[in-house]
Amino acid sequence: MRLKSRAELKERASVFAALGDRTRLSLIGKLSNGPPQSISRLAKGSTLTRQAITKHLRVLESAGVVHSIRVGRESQFAFRPEPLKELRSYLDHVSDQWEHALARLKSFVEN
Repeated sequence: MRLKSRAELKERASVFAALGDRTRLSLIGKLSNGPPQSISRLAKGSTLTRQAITKHLRVLESAGVVHSIRVGRESQFAFRPEPLKELRSYLDHVSDQWEHALARLKSFVEN
């Protein structure tokens, strides 16, 4: 699996960057366990303001990991697993490359 373009590399990097924050990971955890949720519901029990939660959700939305749905006057956010599935596939490929490289090194050293 090779990256087809710089755009793909940039897209994957944006997902990694979005997930590199504990608040955003927490939001993903909340959203991945059920239906779309409102900002006020996601902020419930948090020390963060709704504005701060909104900012984090917009970063996740920009990376494609969540999407917003307008329900009346309220925005609700839903988890999108596809970008994470693509990252997992990419990381599996990189892991396989490392395993093959280490196997070749071991073979070289032992012979």
